Amino acid sequence: MNPTATITVEQLKERLDAGETLHLIDVREHEEVAHGMIDGAIHMPLGQVPQRLDEIPRDEEVIFICRSGYRSDQACQYLSNLGFKGATNLVGGMLAWVNLP
Repeated sequence: MNPTATITVEQLKERLDAGETLHLIDVREHEEVAHGMIDGAIHMPLGQVPQRLDEIPRDEEVIFICRSGYRSDQACQYLSNLGFKGATNLVGGMLAWVNLP
């Protein structure tokens, strides 16, 4: 298992506040995203990732989001094994995001 690239919620917020255009994919289930998503994120439940590979940039950074960081890390590992270069995990997921000051 290769180490996954990571980004903290503070780093992500800083980049979004700076107006950077980022690829964000939320891999939580439908009932979870009903409680809110990070602006600009695409909803792609983890189980759909293998069928939706054509929607994910292969050579650009893509930040994956879930509730706590576990499922998004799984997505990153899966994509890295397929040769995707920029799969990045949001450390702490939405639990950390909602606790940003």
